[in-house]
Amino acid sequence: MAVATDAIRVTDLKKYYGQTKAVDGVTFAVRQGEIFGMLGPNGAGKSTTIEMIEGLRQPDAGGIDVLGLQQPREANAIKERIGIQLQTTEMYPLLSVTEVIDLFRTFYRGRPTQSTEHLIHLVGLEEKRDTRSKQLSGGQKQRLSVALALVNDPDLVFLDEPTTGMDPQARRQLWDVVRDMKARGKTVLMTTHYMDEAQELCDRIAVVDHGKILEMDTPIALIHKFFQDVAIEFQDGATDAAVYQNMPGVISADTANGRVTLHSTDVPRTMGALLARESDGQANFSDLNVRNATLEDVFLKLTGRALRD
Repeated sequence: MAVATDAIRVTDLKKYYGQTKAVDGVTFAVRQGEIFGMLGPNGAGKSTTIEMIEGLRQPDAGGIDVLGLQQPREANAIKERIGIQLQTTEMYPLLSVTEVIDLFRTFYRGRPTQSTEHLIHLVGLEEKRDTRSKQLSGGQKQRLSVALALVNDPDLVFLDEPTTGMDPQARRQLWDVVRDMKARGKTVLMTTHYMDEAQELCDRIAVVDHGKILEMDTPIALIHKFFQDVAIEFQDGATDAAVYQNMPGVISADTANGRVTLHSTDVPRTMGALLARESDGQANFSDLNVRNATLEDVFLKLTGRALRD
């Protein structure tokens, strides 16, 4: 049974496709009122995990409690209290934005719904209210999908890459919508391909790969756990990052897409060694940048690949 302060509790969750372990014994809890993020490369198992929590897929083993109710035994009661935004949602192509929202409001008989005008304003589609959904851009369709997830004023909202295809202004507007959900006591479980989004919005993050949770904590705690240093980045497609591992001050060296990232506890000494290596003709690097460690560095260290790989 879920603890009263947990909106979601997952225990030893498993899902197999033939010999492939899509989800391999995942256990975690999402607290009521928090924004919880799941990060993982394509095929890591995060979408399958979320779909089982939502009731869209059946697990092969494990337990799922959602808002104090058991999934799938109490699935109908759960559906009344959650909102779901999928990566791809097939709209009714000939219906306008207003008509699509009006239609979705009729799906909830036992629960008050938010007004169509409020939802249109919330996601910034005022100028598109009479536009057929088939004529919306990709980002506008995403905003409509988020509005549909909020029709029933849910206690728990699932957002699967909600800002994909949005311009920067629309992304920021949706961030405000997510923050407002939290301010009103709602719980949000989201995935995203944008590290800045995860770092900005999420109270806690689970890094998922190969069907397992590798690490779970607040963004700042994850960064501090792995990096007490500064990152030095540069382009060097011809050199293995391992050749930089023994440079003064360097504690780790990684490479992705021809770009090398060094983590150094002594930037002046590391930079001196880099410049000496280049002047000796042993390296030819460009686009050099020095910055503090970020969530992207944590992800690369844990999974060995960039988020979009």
